[in-house]
Amino acid sequence: MKNTPNNITDSTAGCTPVIELQDITFSYLPEQPLLQDFNLKVNAGDALQLTGANGCGKTTLIRLLNGIAFPDRGTYLFMGEPVTRQRLADSAYAKWFHQKIGYVWQNPDAQLFCSSVEEEIAFGPAQMGLSPAEIRQRTDDTLALLHIEHLRHRAPYTLSGGEKKKTAIGTILAINPQIWVLDEPMNDLDATAQLWLADLLYSLQKAGKTIIFTSHEQQLAATLHATKKDLA
Repeated sequence: MKNTPNNITDSTAGCTPVIELQDITFSYLPEQPLLQDFNLKVNAGDALQLTGANGCGKTTLIRLLNGIAFPDRGTYLFMGEPVTRQRLADSAYAKWFHQKIGYVWQNPDAQLFCSSVEEEIAFGPAQMGLSPAEIRQRTDDTLALLHIEHLRHRAPYTLSGGEKKKTAIGTILAINPQIWVLDEPMNDLDATAQLWLADLLYSLQKAGKTIIFTSHEQQLAATLHATKKDLA
């Protein structure tokens, strides 16, 4: 299939979950598993809120979903195919995987590394191999949608917390992944910006995107009619 390595099925239609975790166990200390025999199924178009007390493993789970961390045992299936450290070491597979799933970090400073907002948003489309004209179009469209055109040439480290969060969201929006994973996306946003983000994610969900997020507040969950998975 075009742009899909190793004949991986690129469709999210049908009954196969887009994400499935089977008996996942993960620990930082062998005697203290953070996740133990954990199971999860997420279908295309779902909205899922991960809940639980601080330290229960929500961020770790999100890192697992995004191929940043790997379980001690168990199976992670992404669009019906296993995700492993070895497979993500393959550049073609990793490129395909990270175009399908986008991760908005809890702390934008950990996600932003370019010298300007414009370069941050253009980075993902450039990695996708798009033409310069396509990169420019996606960048301009994203800046306009987020109402941050005036920040185009600003260095990310000079931005406010809310501006950094919008820029981080823009880096994923420009890639247009099928699955969005967001760790505490409402952090650093004022009430108006929180409503804006909830509306944006609702629009993405209505367009068929899958939304997985952690949050201690319920506004976003209510807007998306999200189901909940408690890790406590």
